[in-house]
Amino acid sequence: MGDVLYIVVPCYNEEEVLRETARRLEEKLAALKSAGKIGAQSRVLFVNDGSKDATWPIIKELSEKENSVFAGVSLSRNRGHQNALFAGLMTAMERADVTISIDADLQDDIDAMDAMIDLWRGGCDVVYGVRASRQSDTFLKRATAEGYYRLLETLGCDVVFNHADFRLLSARALRALSQFGESALFLRGLVPMLGFKAGVVEYERKARFAGESKYSVRKMVQLALDGVFSLSLKPIRLISGAGLVVLAAAALAFVVLLVRVFLDKPVEGWAWATASVWGVGGLVLTALGVLGEYAGRTLMEVKRRPRYIISETAGLNHDIGETK
Repeated sequence: MGDVLYIVVPCYNEEEVLRETARRLEEKLAALKSAGKIGAQSRVLFVNDGSKDATWPIIKELSEKENSVFAGVSLSRNRGHQNALFAGLMTAMERADVTISIDADLQDDIDAMDAMIDLWRGGCDVVYGVRASRQSDTFLKRATAEGYYRLLETLGCDVVFNHADFRLLSARALRALSQFGESALFLRGLVPMLGFKAGVVEYERKARFAGESKYSVRKMVQLALDGVFSLSLKPIRLISGAGLVVLAAAALAFVVLLVRVFLDKPVEGWAWATASVWGVGGLVLTALGVLGEYAGRTLMEVKRRPRYIISETAGLNHDIGETK
């Protein structure tokens, strides 16, 4: 029968690219099956993340074709890319021997899947798809992305440089990942925590086939914050260090003031005092903001709300080749 591969594809308003994505992934599955790398029951699992366009009707249509290799789950509302991806992985966990996650925009190289599966068969439970370069990005996007990875590294976060969410996970890795209970998911940081043997496959990222990226600046900033606050306590420690520096500076300034008073040379003007008050006030507000971020996230975790709710499925309960 062979090992079953599920290709998990989160989708949000992807009607413009979905049919082409399905065509290319179906061809890739057929090639992998012909090469004997995967079993006949391998399939593509689309996850509809509360799309407002025709994404879900297209997924259902694809799943209803004769001998369809497509299946789908639809979330009750938009829960964000990371939750949608996690929903797909958890749905596939009991059905597949291995999964590969990939975005629907056709920018990740699907031909890299062959090397991923080879590494998995060689003993890797995790295989990361890593961009060989960022030459196709604008200067601003390249600078901010690489700067963010450097920031995470500085803060002690274990992430794979230039890796997004194109990755292979074995069934064992999926079961381990399911034990992580936090609601603010940052899978790029959680997967390295699994500790299993990992490999890397480099690839060149392509231009988007059609449509526009669904990752707005706001969503990218939110994901970046999730990475920092989910993986590191260093921001709090940095605030503590900054507080000690300001305290030392204040003590030194106080000594200087006393000395000048005894020398009958008092400091005139309030510019320095105003600047120091504004500086300390800014530090206090920043500290409150960081502490509030941690406190708010802790509150959300304590509530234990579900990450997602699946409202509908399509094609999951049919074997490939079975008459529907």
